[in-house]
Amino acid sequence: MDNNWVKVFTSGNALEAEIVKQGLIAIDIPAVVLNKKDSSYQAFGLAEVLVNEVDSAAAEAYILSIETE
Repeated sequence: MDNNWVKVFTSGNALEAEIVKQGLIAIDIPAVVLNKKDSSYQAFGLAEVLVNEVDSAAAEAYILSIETE
């Protein structure tokens, strides 16, 4: 796995991050969720959506479009 992944979305809600990830995948942008939430107590931590650096501009445009809907 290469090291060109960049964070394009952060949420305290892992489900919200997963929905964003699935939306990106649906428009052919490979994405992963890095869940940094504490496993013993889910109130702490964040979930981050990462994409390849070359896809970051398109991913950010997509996320902006769904946030303004």
